[in-house]
Amino acid sequence: MSETPPPLPGPPAGGPPPLPPQQADDLADDLADDLADDLADDLAGRTPTSAVCPNCGGQLAYEPGTDKLRCESCGSQQTIVLKDAQIQEHSFNDWEARNTNTLVSLVADHELRCSNCGAVSVTSELSSKCQFCGGALVATDVPEGLVEPEGIIPFHIDRKQARAAFGNWISSRRFAPNALKQVGSTEGLTGTYLPHWTFDAATESDYEGQRGDYYYTTETRTVSDGQGGTRTETYQQRHTAWRHASGHVSRFFDDVVVLGSHALDPKKVQKMGPWQLGEAKPFQEEFITGYSTVRYDVDPVVGAEQARQQMVEVIKDDVRHDIGGDEQRISGLNVTYNNPTFKLLLMPLWIATYLYQGQTWQVMVNANTGEVVGDRPYSAVKIAFAVLAALIVIGAIVGVVLATRNR
Repeated sequence: MSETPPPLPGPPAGGPPPLPPQQADDLADDLADDLADDLADDLAGRTPTSAVCPNCGGQLAYEPGTDKLRCESCGSQQTIVLKDAQIQEHSFNDWEARNTNTLVSLVADHELRCSNCGAVSVTSELSSKCQFCGGALVATDVPEGLVEPEGIIPFHIDRKQARAAFGNWISSRRFAPNALKQVGSTEGLTGTYLPHWTFDAATESDYEGQRGDYYYTTETRTVSDGQGGTRTETYQQRHTAWRHASGHVSRFFDDVVVLGSHALDPKKVQKMGPWQLGEAKPFQEEFITGYSTVRYDVDPVVGAEQARQQMVEVIKDDVRHDIGGDEQRISGLNVTYNNPTFKLLLMPLWIATYLYQGQTWQVMVNANTGEVVGDRPYSAVKIAFAVLAALIVIGAIVGVVLATRNR
């Protein structure tokens, strides 16, 4: 038999009456929200991490593959104090409900302040280098309506390794002009973080379609016997029997990646992947110190639609597998996306440019994996000789075949 707990003590004489339990809970929630908002406001107005070496006054920059900042002048290192945080997924539905009319093209630019000379620059980038002293510029504010980076894959390939990857890529190009092999270094090599969206969703899909099963019949036909006459032969003719199919498939998608910027060709960036997302760390500005960081210009809503297109292609494969048979047709597909979440990640790459015969060519090095993708010139002379050699080989083969038949 349960006992009723004694009543809570009342307020002191003359004090205010106690709040009802629900009202007290609501007040506590409001206070917590206010404190969170105040903290966010404080963080939004924070000053950037100092990028000045305390030993010599030189510029600090993130040292790829480490958890340190390194002085570009004296080489001394400063350990990065890593945040006690985790990369969080955010509800896409909640964000969309709060930002129905928010377009990144309408969001104000960032204010970047140089930690060396104090110069201020207004730009859409999150980080860059000061045009006056070469110091590190890092955004000091977060414009309203902008999605902040949740995570970052820090640089793993340093500048020296990027140059080596570039050189190997140049030397391995087939049909490249001989002079191109002498291009041993880049005229420009820029470390850049590129924004990417990742989307998650649990999908439930109902489909309608058809299943095709092969069957064979024995047929006859008249063919030449090779001596001026004809003969009859039998063969197996394949047919497809179609029947209605319907069903339901489920799949959870984790970290579907969508490029968040139009700054580079999406097809080339895609060839640089896949990114090793397991190496992502909670975002903090030390990792972008000394590098350029591009702000996203693909709105989350647009990115979500692109992610869903990727998901649908995978779901179609699931449907074909579920239908079975030898062939499948999908006539209807209804996909429900449950609990969609998203986040913004920054991915590292080196952008290399080289000059050949007065024309600038661009090569990108994935600073996470070392994959190289880029443009290159072709040697018309080498291609012509290759075509000529192929024709000679084909001609020789045809000659041998004809000679064999005429014996």
